[in-house]
Amino acid sequence: MMKKTLLMVAVFFTSYGIYAQAGSGFGIKAGLNYNGNGDYFDSVENARENPDRNAGFHIGVYGKLGNRIYVRPELVYTSTTSGYDEGDLKLQKLDVPVLVGAKIIGPLHGFIGPSFQYILNSKFADVTIDNIENDFTVGLNLGVGVNLGKFGVDLRYERGLSSNEISLIESNLNFPDVDDRVDTRPDQLILSFSVKI
Repeated sequence: MMKKTLLMVAVFFTSYGIYAQAGSGFGIKAGLNYNGNGDYFDSVENARENPDRNAGFHIGVYGKLGNRIYVRPELVYTSTTSGYDEGDLKLQKLDVPVLVGAKIIGPLHGFIGPSFQYILNSKFADVTIDNIENDFTVGLNLGVGVNLGKFGVDLRYERGLSSNEISLIESNLNFPDVDDRVDTRPDQLILSFSVKI
């Protein structure tokens, strides 16, 4: 009897969670980014260096249009750091993913779509940034998520598609006005928590 009661309660709450998340709406989201940008190109040694990955964060809002198949635009502020021997590259940007998703089974859903990115601010250690190739770039998001009631969690992979470099001018006695470059394209895992309002 107790097992049947527990089973009925579990079915009720699972059904309620799926129903409560169904349909269109909007909400807020926040989470962590595990990021590494592209290579650092050292013009003096003619060498490339891969970045160390570091944790960052994001916070934003989203909308959802549809139910079983849906469109989900988002507006997200993102802060990331990538580590190199020469210093850390810190980026703040606005991301606008436009995701198309579908329910897979129960509360599980998958999604894919482009992410339009605008770099708000960039800093590389104490080195002067001479030029950012493009403030506006495009990436790709691909991921899965789970929705229970008003709450959701998703894990996605993001890769920058647009080639984009920052030029650095590092003045020193041995090599005045050295022109090094850093690839700013993100290559990251993003863990997000959301609440439907």
